Amino acid sequence: MTEDTTDAPREPGSQWYDNEAGPLVRPYAMTGGRTKPGPTGVRFDLIALVTLDAAAPGADDDTALGPEHRALVELCRPETQSVAELAAGADLPVGVVRVLLGDLLELGCVTVSRPVPPAQLPDERILREVIEGLRAL
Repeated sequence: MTEDTTDAPREPGSQWYDNEAGPLVRPYAMTGGRTKPGPTGVRFDLIALVTLDAAAPGADDDTALGPEHRALVELCRPETQSVAELAAGADLPVGVVRVLLGDLLELGCVTVSRPVPPAQLPDERILREVIEGLRAL
């Protein structure tokens, strides 16, 4: 007869963590079941740059920000980062990071610089002519 380990005592909080799989908190729990960032419906591109506002709370501030929000704030503190970099740094799915960034944007903790659409970029021919003109000086 094998020993039943289902009734074996566990360490406190061990049911929320699996050594092989990592934390057992599902992404929808981190976002409160939301899948879109904020009521404004902001869309964060993977290459959008996120900059921390100077008035953003620190990691040890006792605010309404959750631990995932604070982790994103701390990742942005040293330098501006893209949405993709934040997702990788926080080890969170991009969809979750987008929802959390929407919260931080509405709270005024971060600013987002959207990438320039290719149609608005200057023509390569014009840039080459400018470079040639500068070399001629």
